[in-house]
Amino acid sequence: MEPKSRVCYFMDNDVGGYYYGQKHPMKPHRISMVHNLTLAYGMYKKMDVYRPRHASAKELSQFHAEDYVEFLRRVTPDIAQNHAKQLQKFSVKGDCPLFDGLYEFCQKYAASSIDGARKLMAGSADIAINWAGGLHHAKKSEASGFCYINDIVLAILELLKFFPRVLYIDIDVHHGDGVEEAFYVTDRVMTVSFHKFGDMFFPGTGDIWDKGAGSGEYYAVNFPLKDGITDESYRQNFQPVIRKVMEIFQPSAVVLQCGADSLAGDRLGCFNLTTKGHGECVRFVKSFGIPTLVLGGGGYKIRSVARCWTHETSVLLDSEISDRIPYNDFWDYFAPDFNLHIKEMSIENKNGKEYLEKLKVKVMENLRSITAAPSVQMQELPPTYYPSDDEDDLDPDVRLHQSTVDKQRETNGFYENYR
Repeated sequence: MEPKSRVCYFMDNDVGGYYYGQKHPMKPHRISMVHNLTLAYGMYKKMDVYRPRHASAKELSQFHAEDYVEFLRRVTPDIAQNHAKQLQKFSVKGDCPLFDGLYEFCQKYAASSIDGARKLMAGSADIAINWAGGLHHAKKSEASGFCYINDIVLAILELLKFFPRVLYIDIDVHHGDGVEEAFYVTDRVMTVSFHKFGDMFFPGTGDIWDKGAGSGEYYAVNFPLKDGITDESYRQNFQPVIRKVMEIFQPSAVVLQCGADSLAGDRLGCFNLTTKGHGECVRFVKSFGIPTLVLGGGGYKIRSVARCWTHETSVLLDSEISDRIPYNDFWDYFAPDFNLHIKEMSIENKNGKEYLEKLKVKVMENLRSITAAPSVQMQELPPTYYPSDDEDDLDPDVRLHQSTVDKQRETNGFYENYR
């Protein structure tokens, strides 16, 4: 029997306090609901749980332009009228509104993804989970699609300091355009995205013909889907494609974006996946036994999002949990059935067998164009920050600043209060 994976989990119970606006579909509150369910099911006992720190401007600038990061750091709703040109320039408007605590929100979710990558690099975890992350649309100097800082790109850049090849898999209903664009011309990162394409659907990228360029040709894999795809249709295409990718690319680490807007009934999505079908993608990726960073992403029916990511936490822990949701702080949200899993809806699956088969054949042809996994001339690992797991490393005569204390692993005793 294989040993269970060592899992670490980034939890900030205050994340639900950030607020995009009354009519905005993005609700950070959903992350608080996931954390609460994770506590209610007792899964925190089976993981190393960490409180997110704040990423520095220097860390965020490893991918993003310094003037963009500095703008996010300085601007607030109170002084927005003085920065109209910059708000326009950096696309902090419309779907990406300026709200109180925006920069701190970005610092937290980005730091958790970066530190999750570092846990994998240090070998102190096999799987790292940050449900607050996965904001895959943000560009180098531009907010996009509710995303301001692209924590995924930052985490992958961190992983590349140690691992020769990183595979990025995206099961959000929207194309992972920001991540694909960042690594479009390299063969050290393969991006694989299953998403809705066509009918002017945001962001409008991710055609099957988009396959990378230069050294990265064939290292961008896109599987454009139509409305209404079901669990079984998705599985029949996801698994063979990912299996072939693993065989050809031989990744050293995986980043899996689990956008829950691909679930049935999402406010902005159009797929027909259940929590179990979505979770089977996570289970399949986990089965390869490769160090994996698991992130959130989209998801705009918050009750479904909380159900989905709670279920997927249990999948990553190899832990069976009850379909009956235990009592928790958000109990009323799960009425009237109080069940963990959601069912398919009665909508048409516009993805015919012939269409899906043609897509799969084309993707396989592109993958066969890769003759072998790229080799990398490895150099000495650049200095980087690793949160310490060992209290013995600390000088007992030095009083630590609270921000340093917060970087350390939370003890189980802290979370006993939430049982």
